[in-house]
Amino acid sequence: MRDKVLKVVKEYELIEKGDKVVLGLSGGPDSMALLYVLMDIREVMDFDIYIAHLNHGVRGEEALKDQIFVENLAKKLGLPCYSKTVNMNEYAEETGLSSEEAGRKLRYDFFREILDKIGGGKIAVAHNKNDQAETLLMRFFRGTGIDGLKGMDYINEDIIRPILGVEREEIERYLLDRNIETRLDKTNLEPIYNRNKIRLELIPYIEENFNPNIIETLWRTSRIVSIDSDFLEEYTQKSYNRMMKKKLKDSIILDGKQFIKEHQSIQHRIIRKCILDINGNLQGVTEKHISDTLILFLERGTGKSIDLINDIIAKTSYDDFIIKKKKNIDNEDFLYRVDVEGTIYIDEIGYSFETKVLPVTNIDIDKKYRFIKCFDYDKIKGDLYIRNRKTGDRFIPYGMKGSKKVKDYFIDEKIPKDERDKIPLLTDDENILWIVGYRSSELYKINSNTKKVLVVGFNNSIEED
Repeated sequence: MRDKVLKVVKEYELIEKGDKVVLGLSGGPDSMALLYVLMDIREVMDFDIYIAHLNHGVRGEEALKDQIFVENLAKKLGLPCYSKTVNMNEYAEETGLSSEEAGRKLRYDFFREILDKIGGGKIAVAHNKNDQAETLLMRFFRGTGIDGLKGMDYINEDIIRPILGVEREEIERYLLDRNIETRLDKTNLEPIYNRNKIRLELIPYIEENFNPNIIETLWRTSRIVSIDSDFLEEYTQKSYNRMMKKKLKDSIILDGKQFIKEHQSIQHRIIRKCILDINGNLQGVTEKHISDTLILFLERGTGKSIDLINDIIAKTSYDDFIIKKKKNIDNEDFLYRVDVEGTIYIDEIGYSFETKVLPVTNIDIDKKYRFIKCFDYDKIKGDLYIRNRKTGDRFIPYGMKGSKKVKDYFIDEKIPKDERDKIPLLTDDENILWIVGYRSSELYKINSNTKKVLVVGFNNSIEED
């Protein structure tokens, strides 16, 4: 078993030289086997082991005996030990979680508290091949997709599972051969939780009536599915990066034209990825949330939106697909680079700009629109931007020779103070072209020498004549 686990540790880089490994030790067979096999591996690799034991507060004296057993063992082995007692059932009631979910949350919170104290590291847990089989069956019964059927990974962020590929039978032989004492949690022998029912009742029934090698079969399934899932995730990430127009903490804007080119499978994944990036997790996100968002995006009704979870909404604006958190946008600075051909959504103010470059012969310069402006394209210096005002901003209003402070212009126009920071400015690298919805600049006006015209529409579509 040592050699098998050492091979996995090296292949998946679970542990590296100098690592600090916090080992969740219940005292049961699986975690005890993990402890001793890691101690064996430590003889050929330089890393530190820290023992962590959480008393869930539900088994009274037996749980206290487990805690004392672990603390004494850590002292005997000369390993640092952290232990803590919580009330799992009370926490489950307070949070609305099941007992299993509450226990898991409390355990990993405790493990990460220890990581903070010791300056970071990895969390080693004793999931094995049988646990993987149980996990796949549980997820299948609840309903899951391909990612759920890959099961647990050897490594997931700061969590490592060195004995994930080892069957429980081999673990028991290892403990017997080494004469390693363990503690028995009698609740594991009672079908009181879903996982216990699968372990104690369902899997034995399948082994007897359908497939005596169901554990190995489910393991192979998880490995096959994992390969496909990893490929899809990699492809999705590349597509996601390519169609990303803007990403902030609370909002993501996608290029809708690129989004609709992807297969529905990838579209679903990209929507999930947007929600994950904004929300931090996918808890509470249902298939209906994803499907409703996809329908909204594919129907492309400008200005429409739907509510998802935790104040997150999905909405559309021309060719932009947006997933964002509802928030107060007052006094929030923004700066967007603008392509000379295309549409951009300004998240902070909730409006779009559409830009085109057209021959001057296609433009009726006598037409007057408040929200569409034309500029001499060849006079533009560098890139174009949409931003709100900055201290000291000046521009030369159309029809004037001298410059004027934007602040003074707002005062003259009697624009309320609380509105001024929300008014977008179209600029290039040197000057303000347009105080959007108000005055454009004298510097970029069209004249007899103009050949190409930049047309900018504010929350409007631009049509060629």
